[in-house]
Amino acid sequence: MDFFKNLADSFVKEVVDPTVSFAEDSARTVAREVVDPTVSFAEDSARTVLREVVDPTVAFVEDSARTVAREVIDPTVSFAEDSAKTVVREVVDPTVAFVEDSARTVVREVIDPAVAFIETQFQRPRDVIEQEKILDNLLASNGSRFPGDNYHSPDRKKLDIVWPGTHDSATNGIGIDVVTRPLGECQTLSIYEQLVRGTRLLDVRVQEDRHICHGILASYNVDFAIDDVIRFLSETHSEIIILEIRTEYGHKDPPEFESYLTNKLGQFLIHQDDNLFNKSLSEILPKRVICIWKPRESPRPSRGGLLWNSDYLKDNWTNTDLPWTKFQSNMNHLKDQPSISSRRFFYRVENTLTPQADNVVVWVRPVTDRIRRYARLFISRCIAEGCIDKLQIFSTDFIDEDFVDACVGLTYARINGRI
Repeated sequence: MDFFKNLADSFVKEVVDPTVSFAEDSARTVAREVVDPTVSFAEDSARTVLREVVDPTVAFVEDSARTVAREVIDPTVSFAEDSAKTVVREVVDPTVAFVEDSARTVVREVIDPAVAFIETQFQRPRDVIEQEKILDNLLASNGSRFPGDNYHSPDRKKLDIVWPGTHDSATNGIGIDVVTRPLGECQTLSIYEQLVRGTRLLDVRVQEDRHICHGILASYNVDFAIDDVIRFLSETHSEIIILEIRTEYGHKDPPEFESYLTNKLGQFLIHQDDNLFNKSLSEILPKRVICIWKPRESPRPSRGGLLWNSDYLKDNWTNTDLPWTKFQSNMNHLKDQPSISSRRFFYRVENTLTPQADNVVVWVRPVTDRIRRYARLFISRCIAEGCIDKLQIFSTDFIDEDFVDACVGLTYARINGRI
């Protein structure tokens, strides 16, 4: 055993240790003479690459980036900013201004009128109720009694009276039933039936083809109206009629219409004469029609001829659908007139109302009924306010017996000296 142990120790000392020492010396030599120079070379090479390649490349890239920024990006950004400002100045601002102007225009021309129209629709019924209340209170406090107000004619076909008149006399049956007729029909009776009921002034309107019309609505030929007048005259002996015929507003005169009227009514026509207003009935008869022709463009009837011109029938039409407004206007205009005995023309007061385009109630009947029932009140107020001597022709829509009796009773009161 000792032999082998000594042999091993001798092997380690003489072989292994020298080998290990040689290996360590060799490793140190390799590290010193190979690795260290290689590492140093690598480090020098890296620094050289960094100095001669990377740094210049980085500097070039930075310079290139600055050049791109200076020569491409900055001009592009500047161009984009200028373009944006130009778009804002030349497109956006004008567009905004146009939109704002358009909005203001819409508000001014559409919304404001629409709001005003809607407000009117709510306000007009309140105005009507308020004005009817004024008239009702006036009627309740003062009454509608006047001398002759209890008169009832036994025969309205024969009346020595002032002049109960009708407005738009020949509009019975005008237009299409239920559709347009309520917009233009102011009388439901024919001309003959109105005369029999007591009407003594007729308001007839024609268009170019000699048909009756009211605005854009047309009806029968005027021959039917004239024939009704002739029929009534043939059945009576002393009734005098004022027949006003005019060309409707917005229409042309019928050709040769003056000749037509004189040929049709010649035997009944009272020729134009200022002295007529001083004559008695017996001095006028047997002529019985004062025909007043009012063309729009054709020459007016000449003085002294068979037809009378517009100078001899006057009125002051107030375009309203409010009853108290019309009532006051009629009264004020009547007060401005000369008395019947001192004037040389007929003056008409129309106890009517006119539907307005800015209101939803445009049918004639419900609008004009707002004032029709105050006809007697108007007569009584004329007496109370001292202008009854000026009331000569009193016209209405949808004439009835009560209206005629009020006019006739007033006439009899005048004749009997009670007014």
